[in-house]
Amino acid sequence: MTKLFTAVLLLAGVTAPAADAAKPRLASDGLSGYISMDVPAPPDDYGYGVSLYSTAWPLVERPLRDFQIGLASIWIVPENRQIPYPLLPTGTVARDHWPERGPSYRDVFQTIEGGLGFWASTRFGSTTAKFRMNGTPDGYNHEISSPGWGFGNTTALKADAMGIAQLSPWLLVPPDGFTFQQGTCGELFGYAWMVLPLTEPKATTAGLPMPTGNECWTLFINARNFKGPIAFYTPATWSRLARRHPPAVGRGLDARPGLVTGGAIEINTVPRLVATDARGTNYSRIPRLQFPADEQGRTILIHNLTHYSKGALYRQVESWLAGGDAASGTFDASAAIVPPCQARRLAVRQDRMPIRGCEDWVETRAFAPATFGLQWKPAVLEPWIGATRRGTFPEFFRQEGKELRAVAAVAVPAETGLPAARFQPAVTDQSYTSPESADTVWTQPGPKAGPFQARLSDGSVVTYWWYRFVDQPSLQDADLSAAEKQRLQAVVEKLQTHWTRDKEYLPPPGMGTLATLDPALVVTPPRGLEVGYVPIVTQQSPR
Repeated sequence: MTKLFTAVLLLAGVTAPAADAAKPRLASDGLSGYISMDVPAPPDDYGYGVSLYSTAWPLVERPLRDFQIGLASIWIVPENRQIPYPLLPTGTVARDHWPERGPSYRDVFQTIEGGLGFWASTRFGSTTAKFRMNGTPDGYNHEISSPGWGFGNTTALKADAMGIAQLSPWLLVPPDGFTFQQGTCGELFGYAWMVLPLTEPKATTAGLPMPTGNECWTLFINARNFKGPIAFYTPATWSRLARRHPPAVGRGLDARPGLVTGGAIEINTVPRLVATDARGTNYSRIPRLQFPADEQGRTILIHNLTHYSKGALYRQVESWLAGGDAASGTFDASAAIVPPCQARRLAVRQDRMPIRGCEDWVETRAFAPATFGLQWKPAVLEPWIGATRRGTFPEFFRQEGKELRAVAAVAVPAETGLPAARFQPAVTDQSYTSPESADTVWTQPGPKAGPFQARLSDGSVVTYWWYRFVDQPSLQDADLSAAEKQRLQAVVEKLQTHWTRDKEYLPPPGMGTLATLDPALVVTPPRGLEVGYVPIVTQQSPR
């Protein structure tokens, strides 16, 4: 065994056996990096919404352990480009551990992210990607990805850490992510984050002389079997940090426009198998990453990323709530900008070493109109599902000095055992739970009907109850007075009455077909609870 290979194993936290050096060994850091594009920053008044279409498909052949790749998505951060001082206090993850993000830490201060993907923290593995909301209000001290849970944590959030209020009475929001209809492969899933004035601005926050804005970042989706608003981040989610860090006052997503300057596939956690041949050459293998390709050999990753001003929807809702005509909910195209996109060159690493030769398989590309994706070399395309073709990312790599070279399977010596090796499957052995005692925000004021259950396409079972909108757990510590809750309840009843799940909201895609959500997610309110109530998931378990 070479000294270099031993060092690689030690860096990966793997102890090499004394004998049988050619036997593949499991290690971490199999692949990292981004498949990304850039778009110009929107004009100052176009930071009040963004929409896009992202492709959903089975990236790997089966769910794998310790595997995390987010499919193409975006990051929304508050527009603070001119701020030179730290927006985060010490004691936050980003401020204490990411000095390269200083001095303002504006890109990691607060974000709305998430999207389609596969995550190491997923408890119920799915062959097809899931969709998850996610946001951090405090420099990644904690993340909020559903009305009751943080990203990947099976224990429910504390009341003062919640931040997503469910809006739709027709769709379940599982903590492990939205599932899709089995067989989804290459269809487009549309979603948008739009600022709506659902609450009123406040001059004081939690009794302190500091303001909280009224920007409610609201998730809309466009799928074949469901359209419309799902949930929103409460403004207090973003202003909470400023209570202990005055420089953040007025700088959060409750008060500032959002900034989006690109999109990407984020390759985070990928296992690898490593082995050495008889000559002492190091080889490695990662799981097969498969991508749907159209008749032109393209994989569409992001389509029609669009920026919106307040004229797209905010102003219509503002007028409606002031006594005007009901807003249709459709985004006004005259208040939208579709920016050109520019593909970044593919740059990926393994064990901190750059990988060369991937361009023999695939290249990033910007396609017209406003579309970003991958262009596959004809030689690597093969038939897949139905009429869909498949492009596969390089699986095998040979170490050459301080870098790796992507190689075909036939170039890997059989003695390494890598061609026949297999990766560990995902394990489902945990449930998402919420408190059951009588003195929590889950039980005070508590639900009006339930429990009900639904079995999802990932095999899990979600338990849910029907709550009056303002009685849902995430609104019990959202800095809302009784009068403010009463007003918000009336606002939501208007929305639920007029913005039904079969209307058009996002602009339609200019290509492809829409993905279909898991039909088990779509629910019907019980009689008498059709308006003003929401189905809140309280548990997700294996059975």
